[in-house]
Amino acid sequence: MALSEKIEKMFNEQINKEFYSAYLYLAMASYFEEQNLPGFANWMRIQFQEEEAHAFKFFDYLVERSGHIELEKIEKPKITWKNPLDAFNDVYAHEQFISKSINEIFKVAREENDYPTETFIHWFIMEQVEEEKNAKEILDRLSMIKDNIQPLFMLDSELAKRVFTPPV
Repeated sequence: MALSEKIEKMFNEQINKEFYSAYLYLAMASYFEEQNLPGFANWMRIQFQEEEAHAFKFFDYLVERSGHIELEKIEKPKITWKNPLDAFNDVYAHEQFISKSINEIFKVAREENDYPTETFIHWFIMEQVEEEKNAKEILDRLSMIKDNIQPLFMLDSELAKRVFTPPV
């Protein structure tokens, strides 16, 4: 069963959104490196790798379903923030945006009785629950820390321990 034109278009748009996400998190990694917060930079580099892997999952699914890939221009991301709290406000808002986009694909797949796509998208729905949770936890901690340097460095040290685990 081939993908509908509508779902194919949505997948191509999602590939672009996932690559933009990767690009955004790479920009944030650069920002945190400049702020001498290597743990935050590491967290963002891992996010970059995750988003890139997500884009390829969509790409590979389109190929498996004989879809046509259309790569579009990737928008330039924001490159500076007021502070780590400001950056993580953007992370959380961006993850909510991605969740909404993925949920819309699921809705259309369900409307079109495209069960393989519905099943495929389910993994992303659960992944977004985790993505939003992780971003919100760090955002909440940064809200409590405010301008207190010692807890900020403790959080930076904690974020330095994150490692990339490729999705299955």
